[in-house]
Amino acid sequence: MSPVEIDVGVHRQLGELVAGMRGLQESIRRIEEGALRAEDKATSSRASVHQRMDQLVDRVGDLEATVATLGGDFAEVKSVTDDVRRWKLMGIGALGVTGIAAMALGVSFAEALRRVAFAIVGRGG
Repeated sequence: MSPVEIDVGVHRQLGELVAGMRGLQESIRRIEEGALRAEDKATSSRASVHQRMDQLVDRVGDLEATVATLGGDFAEVKSVTDDVRRWKLMGIGALGVTGIAAMALGVSFAEALRRVAFAIVGRGG
């Protein structure tokens, strides 16, 4: 091999090495860009998850406040319901007493009418 042939071979090999290095650099650049995109997506996803978690915390807090309010309202409703039940029982008792009184009055009125009828019929006949 002549020195010119060696020089051409060395230049060709150096060219291939440079092209290979450029290819490796391009591959590394694409990998880095992909990693950055993946990291950006992960960051965005985590931010979204945190935002939804914050919304859930707010909603649970509101729900707890509502349940506490309803608990207080329920205690008031229970006392009113107990009063209404007591009034109902008293009303049923009063209706019973009124019914017995009306029956007694009706019997007394019927007896009075019967006596008046006997007095009129007995006198007239």
